[in-house]
Amino acid sequence: MPPTTLAASAPRPASTLDVSKEAGKPAVVHAPRFGSVEPAAEWLAQHQAQLKEELLRWGALMIKGLPVFDAAAFAAVRDVIMPRRAGYKEKATPRTDFGEGVFSSTDLPAIQPIRLHNENSYTLDFPGLLLFGCVTAPEAGGATTVGDMREALRLLPAALRERFAAAGWLLVRNYSELAGLPWYKSFATEDPAVAEAYCADNTIGFEWLADGALRTRQVRSAIVTHPLTGEQSWFNHFAFWNRWTLDADVRDVLLETYGDDGLPFDTYVGDGTHLSREDVDTINGIYDQVTLRETWERGDLLLVDNILCAHGREAFQGNRKILVAMGDPTPLADCAPLTAPSVGPSATVAGE
Repeated sequence: MPPTTLAASAPRPASTLDVSKEAGKPAVVHAPRFGSVEPAAEWLAQHQAQLKEELLRWGALMIKGLPVFDAAAFAAVRDVIMPRRAGYKEKATPRTDFGEGVFSSTDLPAIQPIRLHNENSYTLDFPGLLLFGCVTAPEAGGATTVGDMREALRLLPAALRERFAAAGWLLVRNYSELAGLPWYKSFATEDPAVAEAYCADNTIGFEWLADGALRTRQVRSAIVTHPLTGEQSWFNHFAFWNRWTLDADVRDVLLETYGDDGLPFDTYVGDGTHLSREDVDTINGIYDQVTLRETWERGDLLLVDNILCAHGREAFQGNRKILVAMGDPTPLADCAPLTAPSVGPSATVAGE
């Protein structure tokens, strides 16, 4: 089913929300002050339609002023905002599981920034909504950045847009104990047959290498259409996992260690060809142009439409505890993908 947000074409009632929008920042809803999470959850329920309408307008919406100070309170408001939970499939980064579908946003080192990306853009169904919550604000940095992918698509040079529209994008993963995640953590099984069956069911090409490692390939559409607004959006991990996005020293070490075809993650145009470094730099430059950021404060919530808006993270100092929950599972098939899913060139599927 598509996200449960309201259609952008629906009549807009006079909003009783206090919403502000400043240049360079996401839209912010200033909530009333409540002494506990129960009345805060009731307020969210009363304003759910307006909140979701504003979300479709902006792509991301920060809610300030609510007493959401721990995982239990976060789960309570999550159940109001997005009662249909979505799973985290084909895991790519380490997260702490706090139970009840609540995770750490990521456990990657504080010094490592995370570029904009759409959650699970490489799976055949993905969360339509993401909810972040700040339990501990960092001393410096650490914003959860967001960027409107409708605008990113408009800014993409026509030649690149047409190339991706025709061929999609190809993700190649090499699962490792040393870089990225091993296959049994990504697929949540220690049985190779179960992992193979998942790949077969989800249009993922795979091959087992001589050392028992797993390599997968999957082609996905780089451009999708929001099932409610009808707007096209740039929706992928292409630049995020491309070799030219890596820090030069990191790229050199990985290539020397694993070889040209052994990077933990690498991306191509869907026909298997590389983009030039200049073209990848162009895409990353567009992400920089659309990036918005707001400093976290304890209790803040950030609601993100995962199709309309990408998200990332700045490097930070001090303790930082940002929770995340995923909801409104959305099939790729409901998003008018311009490129049909496939296993990509030179891939193996079960039974072949």
